[in-house]
Amino acid sequence: MELRLATHKRFSAFSLDLDLVIQGESCGIFGPSGSGKSTLVSLVSGLLKPDRGSILLDGMPLFDSGSRIDVAPDRRRIGIVFQQPSLFPHLSVRGNLLYGLKRCAPEHRRIDLESLVRVLQLESLLDRGVNNLSGGEKQRVAIGRAVLSNPRLLLMDEPLSALDDHLRFQIISHLKAVCGEFHIPFLFISHSMLEMRLMTEQVIALAGGRVTAQTTTEHLARERMGLSPVGYINLLRLAGMRIEGGASVYRWEGGELVLPRGEQEASGGLFELSSKDIILFKRHPEAISARNLLACTVVSLFESGSRTGVELAVGQGRLIAEIVPAAAQDLDIVPGSQLYAAIKASAFRKLAMAGPVG
Repeated sequence: MELRLATHKRFSAFSLDLDLVIQGESCGIFGPSGSGKSTLVSLVSGLLKPDRGSILLDGMPLFDSGSRIDVAPDRRRIGIVFQQPSLFPHLSVRGNLLYGLKRCAPEHRRIDLESLVRVLQLESLLDRGVNNLSGGEKQRVAIGRAVLSNPRLLLMDEPLSALDDHLRFQIISHLKAVCGEFHIPFLFISHSMLEMRLMTEQVIALAGGRVTAQTTTEHLARERMGLSPVGYINLLRLAGMRIEGGASVYRWEGGELVLPRGEQEASGGLFELSSKDIILFKRHPEAISARNLLACTVVSLFESGSRTGVELAVGQGRLIAEIVPAAAQDLDIVPGSQLYAAIKASAFRKLAMAGPVG
């Protein structure tokens, strides 16, 4: 997929200026409320007309003010998943899904209902009314309806912001699965850095109607670490849990990690760990209450706001810790330094993913 935007749209108190090229199967559009994310979605989909400029998808002009081209939204073959599912209340789940298929010309139909239902795990819901669905089920149906329109591009405009954390991370797994299975390129719009990192590897950052960065999600996450109240979020895939000494012990590529025993950790999965919850020591501490003490090697350092990020190699694993610059000087931390990282067992949080991500 190649999307080229060179457009301008002005409102009374806000204007959006874009001049960029997006390539690849997925890209995130990141920024705070009012940065222009939803306006971008409306311009690409045709729901909003630019004042001037051009929009090309895979070389085909969707809009060109100079040539007076403005392809109607229903002819652009662009699907949209909004924050609210907006399902048709008078139709069953099956009826809502088939509405998407009916909007697609027969020659473009390559995704069938049965295959989509299998990937989104909707088999048991097909004959139910949409008013009898949970929030997560409704959003899965909305995704299915958009995908069954067989789009050339799928736009996801804050599709998870109305859901709680448990449902958000489950829906991310379904989104990744359906786009991967049917090879649908997508733009994922969000103000959540964690959602961005789970959904895609490249991102465009917006602020005040302008592009402030076009980079990788990893680079943007490190850059924003010092500005975020939660710091940098390490994502760790844990497996092979066993009970030892009243705690849960998991295998990780960097070794073993100890977590509190509890039903929510009864199986492995994806866990998050904030850079703020990692304490660094120059030498092995004689006594410490933290259950995890890891020998590590400094790979690199980076600055982010008023903080210094420290990238650590722990066996085959990687962690990002954050400290104040003075601490980096006092501990004489440089690439190649040998350190110990202490982490409390309670610092890890499991993400409720429905399947593998990444």
